[in-house]
Amino acid sequence: MLNTQSLVRHCLAASLMLASFMAPPASLATTKSYSAPADTVQLKASALPGFAKASVCYACHSAEYIAYQPPTAARPYWNAMVNRMKKVFNAPVQEEDIPEIVDYLVKTYGNEQPNEQPK
Repeated sequence: MLNTQSLVRHCLAASLMLASFMAPPASLATTKSYSAPADTVQLKASALPGFAKASVCYACHSAEYIAYQPPTAARPYWNAMVNRMKKVFNAPVQEEDIPEIVDYLVKTYGNEQPNEQPK
């Protein structure tokens, strides 16, 4: 008859033995690699200071991600997005650059875009 301490030792030994059979041998491990497709969309050029500062966005995603945002998005939306990228995803954005980046985004992609005149 097994006492509690002995039972625990037997269960632990059995678990370790089972785990060693389930793990693939190191010789079967393969290195995986991934290369992203080439960017087909670039940030829209602008004289706004935020244009150059928004290039840090490329560290995590393409400009296409920005272009897919709603054109009706207002300044609070863009401010929340940039702050989320910095705080949640650790985007390499300087705190003091956020207002200029938001200004560029809302005026270039959001609801503060100048109305285009019909041709």
